Amino acid sequence: MKTFIKNFIADESGASAAEYALIIAVVGVGIGAAALVLGANVESAVGSAATEVYNCNKATGTAGKYTPGASC
Repeated sequence: MKTFIKNFIADESGASAAEYALIIAVVGVGIGAAALVLGANVESAVGSAATEVYNCNKATGTAGKYTPGASC
């Protein structure tokens, strides 16, 4: 075990700049894809909430007024 640790610490071979660039590219693409999906989901949720509020205000005729215990 001591030999393994010594060899591991002394080993100077590592990833080259090209390998680091590839890793960064893959991670960047993953982050970009996640951001697009999240953005679409947030847009949909906000749109649905806005529609619900609009429909509720239209149905009850209470636009701009707070009514405690309202069904909407």
